[in-house]
Amino acid sequence: MGPVTDKLPCAVLFACTLNGVRSPMAEYLMRARFARRIHVASVGARAGEIDPFAVAVMGEIGIDMSGHCPRSFEDLEDSSFDLVVSLTEEAHLAAGRWASSSATELEYWPMPDPTLSTGSREQRLMAYREVRDLIDRRILARFGD
Repeated sequence: MGPVTDKLPCAVLFACTLNGVRSPMAEYLMRARFARRIHVASVGARAGEIDPFAVAVMGEIGIDMSGHCPRSFEDLEDSSFDLVVSLTEEAHLAAGRWASSSATELEYWPMPDPTLSTGSREQRLMAYREVRDLIDRRILARFGD
């Protein structure tokens, strides 16, 4: 984990496997904190579907993620990101290929997959909340408040 620095990146891209849970959570959490200071986006190694549990737990903290449309690295129109933060191994490999000819900094923050959780609806939501909160703490540790 990198330290909080005085110089924030101008543009950050978060990446996970399907751009349906972890990277959109990171994108929307980061936007809520740095909307006017940092351009933020998210992608997946491949595009999937937005996860309703992810939308629900973000809504619990006042962040509406319901309009998120999952996309992949290939769908990006803008490739000028200072930093790509990968949240899954597959995304980290894809980010390395995508950024291979640029000066983009890569970071890998492995996050658990809440879609693998089982049990009642509430138990599954708890797994999503834990990932949301873990991502939020990591953003604060890396970029400050």
